[in-house]
Amino acid sequence: MTTNRRNFIRSTATAAAAVGLAGPLNAGRWVAPSDRINIGLIGARNMGFGVLQKHLDTGLVNCVGLCDVDQNVLENRAADVLKNYGQKPRLFNDFRKLLEEKDLDAVIVGTPDHWHCLPMVYACQAGKDVYVEKPMANSIEECNVMVKAASRYNRIVQVGQQQRSGPHWQQVNRLIKEGRIGKLRKVNIWGNFNYGIGQLKQPDQPVPAGVDFNFWLGPAPQRTFNPTRFHGSWRMFWDYGGGLVTDWGVHLIDMAFWAKDITTPPQTIMASGGNLSFGDYNHETFDTMSVIFKMDDFTVTWEHTAGTQKGPWNKNYGLAFVGDLGTILVNREGYQVIPEWDDRLKQPKTEAEESTQGGEHHAQHAANFVDCIKTRNKPACPPEIGRAVAVAAHAANIAIRSGAGILHWDEKTGRFTNSREANQLVVPEYRKPWELPRI
Repeated sequence: MTTNRRNFIRSTATAAAAVGLAGPLNAGRWVAPSDRINIGLIGARNMGFGVLQKHLDTGLVNCVGLCDVDQNVLENRAADVLKNYGQKPRLFNDFRKLLEEKDLDAVIVGTPDHWHCLPMVYACQAGKDVYVEKPMANSIEECNVMVKAASRYNRIVQVGQQQRSGPHWQQVNRLIKEGRIGKLRKVNIWGNFNYGIGQLKQPDQPVPAGVDFNFWLGPAPQRTFNPTRFHGSWRMFWDYGGGLVTDWGVHLIDMAFWAKDITTPPQTIMASGGNLSFGDYNHETFDTMSVIFKMDDFTVTWEHTAGTQKGPWNKNYGLAFVGDLGTILVNREGYQVIPEWDDRLKQPKTEAEESTQGGEHHAQHAANFVDCIKTRNKPACPPEIGRAVAVAAHAANIAIRSGAGILHWDEKTGRFTNSREANQLVVPEYRKPWELPRI
């Protein structure tokens, strides 16, 4: 981008961010295509395309390229962009070709988890800023590499933990830090979802027409095609994802860590669980799980029972911040301050409060990324934050997978101190010709 272009976009993006950027075309303010940021999307089927739409809705972005290994998805999404935004992006099946485009400013990485690291690192090396979906990567060492890449190549990297850009989540964070519920002692988190058990088992099948399945596998092990491991259910298999704890868990655990500005993984992780039900459904990740993250001066717990849609407080997902004076109950629908009762004074220990002003907040998170591309300010969720939460979630899975149950993390060495089996799951083994980058 030219200096004049940067200055123009900086002023318009900052003004737009101030009003929330809820609608298309910068709340009615038209911005010339030549003065917009040029963005490409890698992984166009589901969440990646949704994130792209939020960027396009700002009116400050051109979609100059779409990349996907499924030609059907690629063509359908290109038609959507043309119809809804009047833009005709160039199409790619190989993200490396997209990164060679000279007019490309930034990319969105919306691939399955096992494909987060390589496109992000290569984009940083190519001088592009990156919005990468959560969890930041599918392994601990990939997260480490990505943090180093963002730093070394001085790129703006936004991790898709969009709740950090949500006004009601920000308000809950302020209430906790202002002492509304007194000393925060414990955060209980849960996430119960039917999709966590995957799909009904099916036999292997031929690769669908238009799909480059070998490229889809990428650094993951070679295998035959099965629809229950592909679109919609890939995250229930270790080669590609980490199940509910690295999906919804990352979003919610992030809010618990944010309450005390935690930027490194917990030192002790205790986990129990396994695949205890739904044997006719195809999944490797755990359908039942309970985790304790031991922090310095408070405790964070995570639990899920996949295949159910009920949970504490009659909510299938959420957080309960427990303090001496009360509890804050929150999810994407809103929040509630629930006071403890003072028996001596015969009155609540804190003031009750309730808000139903929730939301998904993808639009605000996209607006923040766009603004930071121009200002070079730190985004709402930089890679250090994405790493801390992803490492915690992966460590919870590893505690069960390794049989250790309890793991002690050494941040200096980037390894567990008490389990050789657990450490064998820290660094992924890439299938050739792909190699884990060294930064």
